[in-house]
Amino acid sequence: MSIIAALSGPDRVRARFLEQVPAVDFCSLRLVEERTELLTVRNDVVEPVGEQIDAGAMITVVHGGGLGYAATSDLSSSGLRAAIERARSWAERTAARSVFDFRQVPMAHPRGEHHTLVEQPWEGLSLADKLDLLRVEVAAMTGSRPGSGQPGDDRIVERSASLLRVCSESLYLTSGGGEVQQRLDMLAPDAMVIAHAAGVTQRRSAGSRGMSRQGGLEVLAQVGFSGIGAHLRAQALELLAAPDCPTGRLDLLLAPDQMMIQIHESIGHPLELDRILGDERNYAGTSFVTPDMFGSYRYGSELLDVTFDPSVPGEFASYGFDDDGTVARREHLIRGGILQRPLGGSTSQARAGMAGVANSRACSWNRPPIDRMANLNVEPGSASLDELVQRVEDGVYMETNASWSIDDSRNKFQFGCERGRRIRNGALAEVVRNPNYRGVSATFWRSLVGVGSAATRQVLGTPYCGKGEPNQVIRVGHAAPACLFQGVDIFGGAA
Repeated sequence: MSIIAALSGPDRVRARFLEQVPAVDFCSLRLVEERTELLTVRNDVVEPVGEQIDAGAMITVVHGGGLGYAATSDLSSSGLRAAIERARSWAERTAARSVFDFRQVPMAHPRGEHHTLVEQPWEGLSLADKLDLLRVEVAAMTGSRPGSGQPGDDRIVERSASLLRVCSESLYLTSGGGEVQQRLDMLAPDAMVIAHAAGVTQRRSAGSRGMSRQGGLEVLAQVGFSGIGAHLRAQALELLAAPDCPTGRLDLLLAPDQMMIQIHESIGHPLELDRILGDERNYAGTSFVTPDMFGSYRYGSELLDVTFDPSVPGEFASYGFDDDGTVARREHLIRGGILQRPLGGSTSQARAGMAGVANSRACSWNRPPIDRMANLNVEPGSASLDELVQRVEDGVYMETNASWSIDDSRNKFQFGCERGRRIRNGALAEVVRNPNYRGVSATFWRSLVGVGSAATRQVLGTPYCGKGEPNQVIRVGHAAPACLFQGVDIFGGAA
């Protein structure tokens, strides 16, 4: 039984919280328990199983225009009382010094539940069977089978496969009667192989847990995990013999697993409203986007439609309510290429005087919520992958991010990919290695000339989005089709 289940029945946490609530404008408790398990097989060796349970509560108090937080892992009446007093003290101290009157924030008192749909529970398969799944894929990376005694390909110098499972349960209570319970079940499979020969080293991977999704073991079938070892091995060896990516102004066709980082860095981060307001400049930077751009700025071509949608079943950052209790709804951030609204939660919306989304999120019980991406998706168009390829006379198709760099205003960027293929006269040609491209966010999306159909769309995600002081690493989802860009600065590894 989870800690939350043990403590919340019969209404224990709720009763303890409400009996301690002081006479303030607003008080909330956000109780979170996360159970994490990491299974890894590396070079046919099972690494120590990683297991972690982390639980505690964050108290938020708004009073007299000030805001205060206090976190505690002591969930007794005395522990909650002490945390509430600390949060109230901070609210009183900041009231006279804050540049913003937090009484202007419409704090929600929601009631509801949200749970991930799980078809095949993680607990339904034994530890030994889960490890066997990984062993099979890792062995296939050399062309052998577990226990077969067959020699592997000595050009394969590193290989691994892993499963990261997270179950997060939360209980949100407010002094005005709000009560929300949520449970998120997540699975992040990963696989990687490195090949080396004649002084050339190439990596082929599943994108550093880019296949992360919500759900149970059915996620493995959804993302095609079975057989991934042999697939990555074949492509890594192919890259060893491939020529370097050419350099020039060429058309660029991005696979969904590279679109993920493109969306994340050059749309997601620039549209975070706290960053636009200057909160992140000391650590993660600012944004080239300014408040006056919303409603009129051409962010991309008329083909670009971007939505914030925590309601997508199975996407990695789906939820029913954000960590300030705001109901999660689908919203267009960019429609027809025109910037519509920022990624700002209730506090940032009040500060900026503009509409935002339900994206006030914290990475843990001991962090306050800030403006974060959740599920940030490019909506599909109508073109098949073949049709996108046929439009290109001279270009490169790129898959799977290998490196990324973007300036502190999230404008000028340079990305490298693991694998590329030349496109000539409307047809896919030879594989090329070390493909890279660069651009400027403010103009790159305007070069979008083709958007793939729903058949090209993939639902992906990452556990590793960092931001905030103190740092918060949070889970983000990105769904995207293949997308075609015209006249992009492309270069190879030797350039």
